[in-house]
Amino acid sequence: MRLNNKGQALVEYVLIVAIISVITIAVVNYFGGYLKDSITKTSCSLVDKVYQEGEKPGEATCVDKTLD
Repeated sequence: MRLNNKGQALVEYVLIVAIISVITIAVVNYFGGYLKDSITKTSCSLVDKVYQEGEKPGEATCVDKTLD
């Protein structure tokens, strides 16, 4: 009697993908504010503005340069 193991392998791959997805979502949620600040800092330099940090991670903004 020969058993078909293809279904079992598919379930294992789906479980691996699900675990990786959950871990990725958790990491992005945990570090999301820092990632947003990093992207904001880069975009500020592209639009010729100054990066201003916020009180919390993820609250940074770009402000116009002041002329002296």
